[in-house]
Amino acid sequence: MTQQSVEPKTTAEDAGAGSRPPAGRSWLDRYFHISERGSTYAREVRGGITTFMAMCYILLLNPLLLGGPDVDGNKLSHAGLITATALAAAVCTLLMGFVGKVPLALAAGLSVSGVLATQVAPNMTWPQAMGMCVLYGVVIVLLVVTGLREIIMNAIPLALKHGITIGIGMFIALIGLVNAGFVGKGNPVTLGTGGQLSGWPVLLFSVTLLLIFMLQARNIPGAILIGIVVGTILAVIVNAAFDLSPKVWGGSPPELSGSAVSMPDFGLFGHVEFGGWDSIGGMTVGMIVFTLVLAGFFDAMATIIGVGTEAKLADDKGRMPGLSKALFIDGAGGAIGGVAGASGQTVFIESATGVGEGARTGLSSVVTGLFFALGLFFTPLAQIVPGQVAAAALVVIGAMMMQNARHVDWSDRAVAVPVFLTVALMPFTYSITAGVGAGVISYTAIKAAQGKFREIGAFMWVLTLVFLVYFGLHPIESWLGVK
Repeated sequence: MTQQSVEPKTTAEDAGAGSRPPAGRSWLDRYFHISERGSTYAREVRGGITTFMAMCYILLLNPLLLGGPDVDGNKLSHAGLITATALAAAVCTLLMGFVGKVPLALAAGLSVSGVLATQVAPNMTWPQAMGMCVLYGVVIVLLVVTGLREIIMNAIPLALKHGITIGIGMFIALIGLVNAGFVGKGNPVTLGTGGQLSGWPVLLFSVTLLLIFMLQARNIPGAILIGIVVGTILAVIVNAAFDLSPKVWGGSPPELSGSAVSMPDFGLFGHVEFGGWDSIGGMTVGMIVFTLVLAGFFDAMATIIGVGTEAKLADDKGRMPGLSKALFIDGAGGAIGGVAGASGQTVFIESATGVGEGARTGLSSVVTGLFFALGLFFTPLAQIVPGQVAAAALVVIGAMMMQNARHVDWSDRAVAVPVFLTVALMPFTYSITAGVGAGVISYTAIKAAQGKFREIGAFMWVLTLVFLVYFGLHPIESWLGVK
């Protein structure tokens, strides 16, 4: 997801915003360094609201991703998921505002939620899956505290980092297409059901998807949110006009039953279990945690630095006020999201939209966090949005993540082949781990074949060995006589 550089809008309220900090500043100004960073209260509030409007779609998409069954066939409450998503986003974003004091907002990472839904839940219960989420958050926090996070970031080749981002985008897009019914199972996948598209939900998905792309092409702010709102209105009209069965919509028709406001459903909070993983084996548990770390690891630092640079807070070496605190909170977001039942939280690139409106301090994040907290009481409104309409946003986000392909040197086979395998295998195998593993192994093998052993690095050799064991786990267990 990219964001064009936008100069902050200037109004009468903003006059004098880059001048020397005035005497007699309020405690709020001093705490958030508003005047020092050339901002005003108006800009911070405006930026916080803009960021929320740009990323509030997560309240719809995260429940869509996590709405499937676990290994026991149990499903999480849809209302509970909306509450958990809003709660975790509010807590983490408020922490970023008050502690990190930078204009960054956090919410459930779609890549992490994708891993939980497709690779973790099929192997364990949802409480155990959230326990894995807490573990991955703890691991990232430890990596930040020890300084290993930056070392690992530097050890993995840049091309593979781009490949991982692209692959996750393709993976998320496929999930959206499948959830919408646009792609179905057969041969091994097919168009719709039996090679044909049928039903109003698929049509509304297609209309919503095209509308969002058209709005983005016109550089309309909040294109994703606008598309979802329009698609939902059309769905409500169609559902009422043709009196469609709830089964057509997957059991959740686009209609409001009762009040638009309700008390939050905290039924998922604290449902975390550690242990009970004997049935899947220690190696599998380790790879799941590793995959979750990968899914939530790579984008965060680049996003934090990118948004910080846009806000003119970072220097030419990527250093910015509160960077260590921001990285720590981003890592802690994994554990916070797991406890809330909402998946790991990570910094959203949509924070750049608030920066474009003039946000420069943590006050804007406080505003965004308060709006997420307010969203706790509007669960009935969020439940009106049909899953097929919300799925369009997943495809759009996948398309945005594909933009990283322009950074890959496709003429260099030592780079192109590993990136291709990473990108292709994530959606084709429905596994982020498989894609990353294939990319790492092929990169090491090709560089070794070229005699460029020094370019590989010790950490990549270790990763290669780990993934070789991962891919060969079944024959290794058979050879060792492990059942």
